[in-house]
Amino acid sequence: MLETVKIPERRKGVLIGRGGSVKKALEENTNTKIRINDSVEIEGEALDVMKAREIIKAIGRGFSPEKAFKLLNDEYQLFIISLEKPTKKRKRRILSRIIGSKGMSKNKIEMFTNTDISIYGKTISIIGKWEDVEKAAKAIDMLIGGKPHSYVFKYLEGLKGETA
Repeated sequence: MLETVKIPERRKGVLIGRGGSVKKALEENTNTKIRINDSVEIEGEALDVMKAREIIKAIGRGFSPEKAFKLLNDEYQLFIISLEKPTKKRKRRILSRIIGSKGMSKNKIEMFTNTDISIYGKTISIIGKWEDVEKAAKAIDMLIGGKPHSYVFKYLEGLKGETA
């Protein structure tokens, strides 16, 4: 199977890694062959290609290779929230709400849901276990919808009791 993925030009260096280390590790861990040109071509068995594609998409959405490689574990998923054609002012407001002062909101969501979040371009991406990604996405959706931070943080704090 051959699949093509597009990622931003400035993220291709991260995908390649120093001396090709990230690309090589990805190929070895997924039993695929990867070629990076205008787009990224992945060749291999269907399931291996799908796994490599998700990792490449995660790197393309701003995650470090270390965080993206969590997707090698079948319990983890990548979830991408696309901000639908916001005006520049609205996009900045939404992203500011999600990031919070000195990254506090983003860090709290990550901490309470055991996820990793990347904000890149017009997307907000989450890597984590399925149920944790769902909780993080709900918190982010609340912030996008205009819920007060205090309301979202109470929701997140309530999640702590669920896992005990």
